Parts: sequence; C-alpha cells; structure tokens
Amino acid sequence: MRRGIITLVILLFLAIVGGGAGVLAGFWYFGRGLPDHRQLAEYQPSVTTRVHSGDGRILAEFAIEKRTFVPYDAIPRRVVAAFLAAEDKSFFTHPGVSLPDIARAALQNALNFGTRRPVGASTITQQVAKNMLLTNEVSIERKAKEAILALRIEEALSKRRILELYLNEIYLGFGAYGVASAAMNYFDRSLAELSLAEAAFLAVLPKAPNNYDPRRYPDRARERRDWVLGRMLEDGHITQAEYAEARAEPIVTRQRGPEDTVRADYFAEEVRRELIARFGERELFRGGLSVRTSMDPRMQAAAEAALRKGLMAYDRRHGWRGPAGRLDANAADWRRQLAAHPRPPGTPPEWQLALVRATAADAAEIALADGTTGALPLEELRWARRTEKDQRLGAAVRSPADVVAAGDLVLVEPSATQPAAGARRFALRQIPNVGGAAVIMDPHTGRVRALVGGWSFEQSQFNRATQAQRQPGSSFKPFVYLPALDAGFTPASLILDAPIVVDQGPGLPPWRPANYTRNFYGPSPMRVGIEQSRNLMTIRLAQAVGMEKVAATAEKLGEVDKLPPSLAMALGAAETTLMRQTTAYAMFVNGGRRIVPTLVDRVQDREGKTIFRHDARACEGCRSDLWLPDAAPPDLPDTRAQAIDPLSAYQMVSMLQGVVERGTARRLRELNRPLAGKTGTTNDSFDAWFMGFSPDLAAGVWVGFDNPRTLGPNETGSSVAVPIFRDMMAEVLAGTPVVPFRTPPGIRLVRINPQNGQAATPGERDAIWEAFKPGTEANRDAQVLDGGGQITAPANGIAVPGSDGGDGIY
Repeated sequence: MRRGIITLVILLFLAIVGGGAGVLAGFWYFGRGLPDHRQLAEYQPSVTTRVHSGDGRILAEFAIEKRTFVPYDAIPRRVVAAFLAAEDKSFFTHPGVSLPDIARAALQNALNFGTRRPVGASTITQQVAKNMLLTNEVSIERKAKEAILALRIEEALSKRRILELYLNEIYLGFGAYGVASAAMNYFDRSLAELSLAEAAFLAVLPKAPNNYDPRRYPDRARERRDWVLGRMLEDGHITQAEYAEARAEPIVTRQRGPEDTVRADYFAEEVRRELIARFGERELFRGGLSVRTSMDPRMQAAAEAALRKGLMAYDRRHGWRGPAGRLDANAADWRRQLAAHPRPPGTPPEWQLALVRATAADAAEIALADGTTGALPLEELRWARRTEKDQRLGAAVRSPADVVAAGDLVLVEPSATQPAAGARRFALRQIPNVGGAAVIMDPHTGRVRALVGGWSFEQSQFNRATQAQRQPGSSFKPFVYLPALDAGFTPASLILDAPIVVDQGPGLPPWRPANYTRNFYGPSPMRVGIEQSRNLMTIRLAQAVGMEKVAATAEKLGEVDKLPPSLAMALGAAETTLMRQTTAYAMFVNGGRRIVPTLVDRVQDREGKTIFRHDARACEGCRSDLWLPDAAPPDLPDTRAQAIDPLSAYQMVSMLQGVVERGTARRLRELNRPLAGKTGTTNDSFDAWFMGFSPDLAAGVWVGFDNPRTLGPNETGSSVAVPIFRDMMAEVLAGTPVVPFRTPPGIRLVRINPQNGQAATPGERDAIWEAFKPGTEANRDAQVLDGGGQITAPANGIAVPGSDGGDGIY
C-alpha cells in the first residue's frame, strides 16, 4: 500500500514535471519570432481625418479605416460594461487567458465535434494580440501564439490600456472601426449620447457584425442585444428596471442629417490635394487630422446653383443633342429595362429617366420606371431645336415628333405648374456638355469661401477652377491699365481708338487687331477703353507703357508665372486659371495688399495641437482665459505686403465699377450694389469670363468647353458668365449691408464728363466722380495717346458712343 502511494506520487511528480517541461517547450517553440508586444505601449491606431466647413459641419472624411480614437477615461462605463459582459466578464481578474473558459470551450467542442463549428475562448487581451499582432489564420499554432502574446501583453500594459486598444481597434461593421465610429455610423450619436440598449447592441457586433446588421436582420440583432443585456444584469452592471427599459427599446439606426454634413465635392478634393502636398498621404489617411476649411456652405450652395442655372441656360440656347438611349417602347418588360438602364453621369437627383411611349400633336407620352405616366407638352419642347455645327440651331420645333420618338430615353423633371386634372406634366432636361467654374474669395485674407469646378464631380473630377489653363481674353486688360496708372496716366487720359498695324517681325504677317464691334471711336478716355473693352486702345496703351511692365504687373499679382512681352499678350493670350485670376482681382479691391489663396484655415493633429494655420499673425490676446464683455478685441497687425500702389488699385476699382455701371456688365446694375469687374471673351468665343468683386468679396466665373471650341455666335462673357455672377452674388449678398468701395487717403475725386475725360461743367448731366492721384486732376488741355505712343492734341467735342460688345482677341 505504502509502495503504491509512493509510486503514485512519483508518477504524479513526473507528470507535473513532464507537463511543465511540455508547457515550457511549447512556450519556447511557439514563442520564437513573435512580434514585439511592447510596441503596443506606444501604438497609435489609424484614425480618420475629418474636414469641416467654416460652420463646423463635416465636409469630408479621409481614412484607411474609419476610426475615432477615444481615451479610456472618455468611454462611458455602460459601453465598457456591455463589452465586458459580452466578450470577457473576467477581464479584470485573469492574467491574459481564462483557463475556466478554455475548459468550457474544450468540453463544448468535444460534445459538438463534427456537427458545429468549434467555439473559442479568447479573452479581450487575446483578441488584441490577434487583431494587432497576428493574422486571422485558424490553427492551433496561431492560438498558442495568441495565448503567449496575451500573457506578455498583460505583463507590459495595464488593463485600462488593453481595453482602450480593444475598444478603439475592433471592427464593428458598417465601415466602422472602434466604438466611437460605430456609435456615429449606426446611431449618429457620440458615445456619451448612447442609450443602454444602443451600447448593448454595439457589444453584439465583434463576433460577426454582418450577421447582426439591424437593417438586414432586425430580429436576429435584437435577440442578440437582449442576450447582452441579460449578461449585464447577471454580472451586476445594470438593475432589473434598467434591463426591462432597455429590452423594450427598438433598434433604430440613424444616418447623419444635412444639419451635420455639407457636400462640396470639388472643394473637398482640392483640400485633399492640399493636405497631401503639405502633410503627406500617410498622415492624411491615418493621422486623424482635424481640418477647418474656409468654405461658407451658404456661399457654396449659391455658387453651385448659379453655375448650374447658367450652364443649363447656355445649353438650352444651343439646342437638343438627342436622347440618352433607346428601348423598345412596346416590350413587355420595358419597366425592368428602364429601371436597369444607368442614369447618365452627372444627372441631378431631381431628374428622372423616362421612356417616350408615343408622340401626339401637342405632347409626348412618357413613363417612368415606377409605372408613373405623364406628358411632355409641346411648350416644354420648343427650346429643343437640333444642335448643328458651331453651336448653331436647326429648324424650329413645331411638334413633339421633331424632338423625340417612341422608344427614346430622356431625362425629365416635374414641371413647376401642374394641371388640376389630366396627365402629370414634365419638362425635358439635358445635361450640359459645356464646362464651367466659379470661385468666391475673401479679398482681404485669400480665404476661398466657395469653389465649384464643374457641372458635376460624378461626371468629371477635373477641377476647372484650379486645373484648367485657359486664355483670359479681355479680362486680362486691367493688368495693362494698372501699370499705365502707375506711370502717370489717369482714368481720364485720352487714347486714340483707331486702326493699328503691328509689325510682328521677319517672316510674320502684320497683325491688325480690331475691336469686337469692328468700329473705331476716335480719342476716348482710358476709362471708356476698359468699360467698353476696346482692343485698339489697350494695344496702344501697352505700346506706350511697354509690355515688359505689363508682364511684370501680371507676374507680380500671380496672374501668370511668366508672360512673353508680346503685344498679343495684352489682349489675354496667355493662359491662366480661374483661381489665379480671382486672386489677382482680389488685390485690386483690398487696397493692393498681397494675399495667398487658401481653402484651409487650420489643421490640428490627433492630440488637438495646431500644426498649420493660414493666418500666421501673432496675437497676444487671442488665447486669454478671461474675456470681459466690454473688453476691446485684440489688435492684430496687418502683415500683408503691399503688392501694388493703393491709389492705382483704387483707380482700377473705380474703372471696373464703370464696367458695371456703363459697360459690358451693365446687367449687374439690377442688383443695386457696389460691384465692379471685367468681362472676357477669347477668339471665336472659346472662353467666356467675368471677374468681379464687391467691397468684401471677390468672385470669378469661367465657361467653356473642355476641348476648346466656339461657344457659338454672339456668346460672350457678358451673355454667358455675367448672368452666373449676377445670380451668385444676388444670393450671397442678400441681407448684408450695402458698403461702398473704400477710398484710400490721397485720392482726389473730381467731376468729369465720362465721354471726353474733361472736367464737367456746373449742372452737367451724366457727369461722374473720377479718381485722381494728387497733381493729376483733369483739365481741358488733355492730350491724346496716338498709335505710335506719341501724345498729340485731340480733336474737340468727340463723343464716344456706347458699345454692346468689346470682348475678344482678334
């Protein structure tokens, strides 16, 4: 008996030693080459970069994994309790692995062998090891490595740090990584706003988020959530009353509403490019940056609406290009075919694809994919004349059959007015094939308040505001007139408007520029030359001043990088972008101060530290902890460099204001606002521009085809771009105080006759206040700049007639 006991003890001892040796051997074998678990102490997960508009709404998010990192102390206790109850109730007591759970899982797997998938017993620490240091391979070797790493992690990190890593790293479906991102994606709430039932639902997701998607499997999701609530009750995390209340709550997912987000795809893409250029791609998609942009959502919406309206108006003036596709109108499954037909890229959400079923004398019968029927009345089709060569129009529409036929697929929109009875009325729509862009900028800071790069980002991601290099045409002329003002000319200086021939050098034919109207107007004030966009006056002025000075001015204001000193450049032959030209015009109205355009106001890293600020001025009182109601605001220094003479800048503003009051942009007078600007149209109407400003906003509009070709007969900056600018500024300036253009010290205002530049007589009608620098005031002994740059005596009594055109390079 005694010998048997001794033998048993020896065998038991040997078993323990052998088992221990086996465990040590396993630790040695599986522990070789494991990832360094200590890296988790300094680990920073990939976090979503969020881009906000000027009012704080989310404009865009950039991420490899959509995640918002939340420190452990900021995670609500109910969220922690829900995950512990669902995943690892003994988390705070086990050393990294749970032997009771392993034994329980082993027994269950033995009972279910061959009938069900094996169950695991991974602790939260093991899941951290697997998710962050290992792979998802299903094998005994991976489980052994996972256990070893879990034990090592528990030795190196606190329980709070391990749980923080887990709750921020885990994938919870719906594109969400971590609990904070999941709370926002499922419920549009922060973690602190989650109800108990919602927190319990999130704890359901780690095992199989797709299997518990509440939109696809609502019953399964609710059953599993209630199981988590039951575990929370058993573990003492909640009371019976809380359990009952949470169990009765339905699972209701929510998406972010329009009050939380704003869409401006071209703006967001330009911000993305700027951030990558400044911080690199890795930091953008993994660094968790917080970016505040300069975009004003109201101005952005106004710019988008005005550009779309203007492009549609132009497109309708140039007719119908045909249907979007064809179907058999009599096919039995026409509804299925119509529903399956892709919408043309760039189709606005309010437009629908319709099938023309038949045509009659006064309307075309159409049907939608949902079975709705309606009519396209003849009056809604009269604009749709066929487009012919060079944007010219074909024959007038006399019946619906001139436009559409049975089987045509067309885009339609419900008409604004509907009949009291009868078929529902629709209007024919067409996506414009012309391109366009618009920019609104704060001229004092360079902050871009709105940017639209085309009809639709879905249709084309090419940003015509920043990437399209186009000739500015007559919108370049201020860069010729500005150095003339610096050289001593005044807005009242007379310049001869008469034929001119320019010798272009050996082997080249003489250049004979002309005005848009093909007329000549004799000696005219310089102001009239820009108001009526006179090409011949501009060429003579460029000759007198020198193209080297014109080029220096254009380069100094950022209009171009390098301008060839050729006279043709004076009429806008060098290419630029809408953004560059808007910035240059902004420096006219801000008093000649240099600005740099920016879409980004401030960037903060994941810790909240500001790592970029567009306004880099030092401000001593801006970060005061105490702000008294009667305290004066901090005095910020003006560090902007003086790019151009402020007196010359104001004279240019005054002349450009004349473009609106008497010149090629007269249709802007209906806004009854102080506005100034310049139209531009290039050779054969390939490009249409309007660059303008109010005292506190600069804006630009460009319209043209991506592959340059004519916009059509009689299409100019005045007819195409000015209406877009008008509609945009009408909305943007609505409700704001009327502020006049600011006059700098030193400017002398003298009443003159705008037709001849001479001082006005008492009581003279149509006289204007002209801006002069000291000592250059108008007098009756004015002289005329002739064709060779010489000054000659003018003929008296010349009146300069008005002109409807004035744009173009000829």
